[in-house]
Order: sequence, then structure tokens, then C-alpha cells
Amino acid sequence: MMALSPQQRILLAVQPIDFRVGIDGLVRRCREVFDADAFCGWLFCFTNRKRTAIKILVFDGGGFWACHKRLSVGYFRHWPVAGKAVTALHAHELQTLLMGGDPGACHGAPAWRPLPEPPG
Repeated sequence: MMALSPQQRILLAVQPIDFRVGIDGLVRRCREVFDADAFCGWLFCFTNRKRTAIKILVFDGGGFWACHKRLSVGYFRHWPVAGKAVTALHAHELQTLLMGGDPGACHGAPAWRPLPEPPG
């Protein structure tokens, strides 16, 4: 089972890819687009040209998970379209994006914050 944590590194490819590729093609895209090793445990997110679907690739130590979500109506309106080729997301931003929301408009607790000093 794939679980997201606030510390999970999530990278999103801004440019669309051809969704006919399988896991080996996605691993190759990780090297080309993200300049990263797909075996590192990060989540790599891709979209198709029409932005109606998302593919997520992650290695869990024993094998690859390839998750695919296709919208039945509409498209992912809030997918980044300009700027860098790669965008980093927080776990709550990816969850918002997958539900069709704007990841830039959601705010979550910081992944790390200092603990207060103990009394006394």
C-alpha cells in the first residue's frame, strides 16, 4: 500500500507525457525530466496532454507502484503550465490536486516545526 506522509518528496512534471508508456517508460522519464533515480522512493507525477489523467510512479523498496487516475468529467485545471519543468509539492497539495482543487490555494501545517521548551 502506498501511503503519503508530510515528509514524502513529491515531484510533478509540468510538461505532459505520452501515457502509452509503461513503468519502464516512466522510469526513463524520471531520469530525463526530473534528473532523478526512480528507485529513490520519491513520488513522480505526470499528466497527459489534455490534463484529464494523472500517473504517479513510486518505488517502495520491493517494486514500483504505478497509479493512474482519469477524470470522468473535465480536466485538472490547476496543473502548473508555466515556469520550471518540475514542481515540488507537499502531500496535502497532491491530495488537493487529485481531488480537482488548486494546490496553491490550500494551506497545511508545516512538515516540521520546533517543539516548545518544556516547563520548569
